[in-house]
Amino acid sequence: MTLEEGARACLLRFRQRLEQDIKPSYLMDHMISDGVMTGDEEERIRTQDQAAALLELLLGKGNCAYISFYNALIREAYDDLANLLHADLPQVLSDAHKSSSDVQAVLSEGGVPQRPVVFVSRPELVNQIREKLYHLQKESGWVTIFGMAGSGKSVLAAEAVRNHGLIEECFPGGIHWLSIGQLEKPDLLVKIQSLCFRLEQSLDSQSFHRTPNSLDEAKERLRFLMLRRYPRSLLILDDIWDSTVLKVFDIQCRILLTTRNRSLTDSVSGAKHEVEVESGLDDKKGLEILALYTNTKPQGLPEEARSIVRECKGSPLVVSLIGALLKEKPNRWRYYLIQLQQKQFKRIRKSSSYDYDALDQAMAASIEVLPEEHQELYKDLTVLEKDVKIPAKVLSILWDLELEDVEDILEEFANKSLLFVDSHSKPYLYYLHDLQLDFLVEQNRTQLESLHAKVVHQYQHFYRDGPPTSGDEECFYWIRFLTYHMAKANLSKELYSLMFSLDWVSIKAQIMGPAPLINDYVEYGPILDEENSEVRSQFQEFLSLNGHQLEQRPFPDVVQLALSQPYASEVYRQALQQAQERASTGTLYFDWLYVKSLSRLVIHPHQGSIYSACFSHDGAKIASCGASKTLKVFKSTSGEKLTEILAHDDEVLCCAFSPDDRLLATCSSDRKVKVSKLLVFEEEHEEQVNYCQFTNTTRRLLLATCSNDKFLNVKPSSQNTMFGHFEPVNHCCFSPDDKYLSTSSNDGTVKRTGCLFRKVSSANEWKTINVRSIFAETDEEVIVKCSTWTADSKRVISAARNAVLVFDVETSDMLLEIKTNRLSTVQYCHACPTSNLLAIAFSNYAVELWDLEANKKMADCSGHLSWVQRVQFSPDGSQLLSCSDDQTVRLWETNKVHTSSAISLKRDSDVLFRGEEIIVSAADNCNRLTVRDGRTGCMLFQSEEKSSRIRCTCMCRQPPAVALGQEDGTVQVLEVPSGKLLANLLGHTKTVLHCQFTQNGQTLITSSEDTTLRVWRWQSGDCMVLQGHKEQVRCFSLFSTSPANTHLLSWSFDGTVKVWDIENGEKLQDIEAHREAILSCHVSPGGCFFATTSADKTAKLWHCDSWQCLHTLSGHQYCVRSCQFSWDSRRLATGDDNGEIRIWGVKDGCLLKICSRDSKDGMDSLHGGWVTDLHFSPDNSLLVSTGGYIKWWDVEKGEALQTFYPKGSGLKRIHVSSDFSTFVTIDNIGILYILHRVV
Repeated sequence: MTLEEGARACLLRFRQRLEQDIKPSYLMDHMISDGVMTGDEEERIRTQDQAAALLELLLGKGNCAYISFYNALIREAYDDLANLLHADLPQVLSDAHKSSSDVQAVLSEGGVPQRPVVFVSRPELVNQIREKLYHLQKESGWVTIFGMAGSGKSVLAAEAVRNHGLIEECFPGGIHWLSIGQLEKPDLLVKIQSLCFRLEQSLDSQSFHRTPNSLDEAKERLRFLMLRRYPRSLLILDDIWDSTVLKVFDIQCRILLTTRNRSLTDSVSGAKHEVEVESGLDDKKGLEILALYTNTKPQGLPEEARSIVRECKGSPLVVSLIGALLKEKPNRWRYYLIQLQQKQFKRIRKSSSYDYDALDQAMAASIEVLPEEHQELYKDLTVLEKDVKIPAKVLSILWDLELEDVEDILEEFANKSLLFVDSHSKPYLYYLHDLQLDFLVEQNRTQLESLHAKVVHQYQHFYRDGPPTSGDEECFYWIRFLTYHMAKANLSKELYSLMFSLDWVSIKAQIMGPAPLINDYVEYGPILDEENSEVRSQFQEFLSLNGHQLEQRPFPDVVQLALSQPYASEVYRQALQQAQERASTGTLYFDWLYVKSLSRLVIHPHQGSIYSACFSHDGAKIASCGASKTLKVFKSTSGEKLTEILAHDDEVLCCAFSPDDRLLATCSSDRKVKVSKLLVFEEEHEEQVNYCQFTNTTRRLLLATCSNDKFLNVKPSSQNTMFGHFEPVNHCCFSPDDKYLSTSSNDGTVKRTGCLFRKVSSANEWKTINVRSIFAETDEEVIVKCSTWTADSKRVISAARNAVLVFDVETSDMLLEIKTNRLSTVQYCHACPTSNLLAIAFSNYAVELWDLEANKKMADCSGHLSWVQRVQFSPDGSQLLSCSDDQTVRLWETNKVHTSSAISLKRDSDVLFRGEEIIVSAADNCNRLTVRDGRTGCMLFQSEEKSSRIRCTCMCRQPPAVALGQEDGTVQVLEVPSGKLLANLLGHTKTVLHCQFTQNGQTLITSSEDTTLRVWRWQSGDCMVLQGHKEQVRCFSLFSTSPANTHLLSWSFDGTVKVWDIENGEKLQDIEAHREAILSCHVSPGGCFFATTSADKTAKLWHCDSWQCLHTLSGHQYCVRSCQFSWDSRRLATGDDNGEIRIWGVKDGCLLKICSRDSKDGMDSLHGGWVTDLHFSPDNSLLVSTGGYIKWWDVEKGEALQTFYPKGSGLKRIHVSSDFSTFVTIDNIGILYILHRVV
């Protein structure tokens, strides 16, 4: 029926006054009770301006809704407003009025409780219950509403039947409510007697019978009444605990029951339906309850309100209890939050509509109905961590019961709502609600230590032969939480034994990754330090430095990784012991004889380049972002990921914490700036936003951003859009005292403005430092990458090209120029906030530390494998972070790096194995030739710094000498160890690429970019030039080490191989071997064959007598970079630029094995890079290869036996001792590796 015109006009006439004065939530309660409004309609109104939305709804409804609204005004004492509507009350038919208003009458007659004073709609659950009730329309049956204590089951049951359509269609005989609870038989009899009396009272007087005197008699009386007198009615049984009680009501009628025990209806007959009530409300509804109790709008609630809802996980009971308390004591928000956090459940009491005085009583009641032995088992669950799901197998070990018995007990707990089941997991996982766990902890506080000890002892008994390694949920639980239980049980010795074990480290790292392990050493550090703080530190450092390796798949050998630790480390001691034991069974292990490491932590957070990383102001967190479009936050102590956000639609170029660490800003190539999840500044810039930074203090929080559009914005006031640069602005930076803001641009200038807390509106207030003028001798573009401030805000430091410049802020005078002597560009620089140190990031993978006062380089931080994009000191200056295109963030301890040697070696080297001695010759990064004892690291000789770069070196046994070749073509021979210049050989016109002494030491052979080879009788200075190649000659090989064999093989990028007689310089053969550049060549040990490899993706086998090609070896998909014959000349190994190694038969050229194909790791290639060198063992059973790392292979099987991961990558060559026991190489960051096989 539509609304009468008079009533409509009245509502419109007084609409404004009604909207101003009414409180809709109270009125809607009455209207829903009258059946003229649905719960869904109420929910929609609550999301809008409620008064206006309610009146708009009334205008679209009929006369009954108008009358219900009028009656609601009367009931809520809005008499003046009701008088305004009275004159236009519609005249409705009595039957229609009865149909709408009878809902409340039917419920009242049946004893259904009214809505609570504070009510929040849960329409999804209510609709689920109604849907189940409709199943009882044509047949009798049971609908069970089950859930844990205080989840709102009773309120939902009452709300579900508050519906005119449901009553009319399904239960015209009425709704009858009976509250049960925990009753003895006499009390149950009284309850049923009361119900029967109420039902008979509604009938004529002739229907009265005497009161039933037993439960059997009462059951029969109730059956008669429900089936004969009220055949289509609904009986609601609230709070059923016992199946014996439920059997009394098994009378083939329609029943809705609420319970904590899901399985109760198993004991009765008939159709069964059930609805599970989740344990908590969402934040919005929880806050709505608190708002209604305290007569406040949700948005006006204090911060503690949200904390209360989250602390109890939205439990309707707890929220209502605290809301009722706050209604009387509205200033106790913090007090009740603390009581909840401290588990003071006894102090959270008071509720007129609940059967228990306090929260702890409600929870205890659920446990007390369990059998006594099951109560003890339930107590064991006290040791669980919050939000942790546990498989039944763990409890089977804890309780020492068969798995099937445990599953039955857990099902009983779940049915009684004492436990929750994640049925989506296979096998099922079980967990407790936070309130249940808090209650158990509070109840068993004095027994916590013994309960945790029980867990540990049961584990030790079951796994006495070693930890589980299956990787299933049960294994995962023990590996994750065993240390937690040991710490809680105060089992210190057991904890030491476990965590100071390399076996445990290996198992936990493989199953869970390194971050949880590092967290254990941090969290339980105080306990472990009581035993041995040094050992704890050694294990933690090992994990921090090798964490990125422990995330690789296939999983690396932890013992091999640990052999790279310093000799004094307990980690190394255990690794060596295990390596020696396993070596006896044939396993390969290699001991690093000369250990160098400076990084404290290496993290691999993103797939793709990392453009920015920064410390939080408390130093506890690090944020990073980059090409992956994501923002990640992780712990600075362990690298454990805390947050990951898909931040932008394009590359994220910068991230920054606010001074209080509550906000995190990002900017991107998508032209947007975002602050946490709260603000998005859309397209304030017209091009990509390069950098963002907050002020350093909270005096006034500002965010500066700069862009390729040449503008600088200062937010939150976007009116502060500053201009002045004429090219893209790369960087902006507040001074430490926030007095100034500096910007750096592609226009070659640094600009700074002062008085930032006043409005900045014109370029006239900028002060310009012309960095471009410092490079006036060149016409090339000068791009200023960034600027940084000294701690006193008196100097600003800028980076441009390969230099760092220091300027006085007030005068703009240049005070200092740091000359880095590098060909690479400076990517970034940052001044330490607590010292004179300056960190500089370079495009050639390096990070340097400089002392600003002394203008002296203090250290190299070597480790990155690609361009370093950002460096930043921690707020206290104790740590330095760097991030790179190599996808890693590295943390360095400033003092350790600062006090360590800044020397690193170049990869072009030579090694002499002389008995037990290992002599290594290589140039260092200061372009000095060094000769050192490889076993001790002691320097035997170091030349002065050379003016031209050293590109190759070789050593002579007798006389003891070392040769070096330089980029300007000069060759020198120096005496060892005196350093005396024995020969200065001039002749090459371009870079000398390779040099080698003959066996007798009298002749030195060199090759060069000038396309020639030279044979020097170096003591006399005589020289023979071998000409014929058309392109650079990168290398050559003598056919034999015998002095009688004077043949030399050379190869070049021109695709040819040439054979020379070095006695007379005659060219013996000129072979056009490949269409493209030859990359390597090797002569077989017997001198019968030689092999060539090429950029044309083939290798070729040649005979040394006929000089004919025997076989062309095809199959590689990339350039074939290296080759090596086995010592018996029966096999040839070849390696390509994708890391693939192939082993061929020399006799027939057939492929025997492909190595690496099934072990591709996380790097771009199979070997972490090109395969640059190969060597067979003397018995031809093993093969060693170099690329991004070093691998040893079983030649017959083609399987990898061991892998050594260097700190850097890009290994060029490996020198191998004749007995295949010692291996020497240098990586791209200058670290020397001398690896000795463990026996």
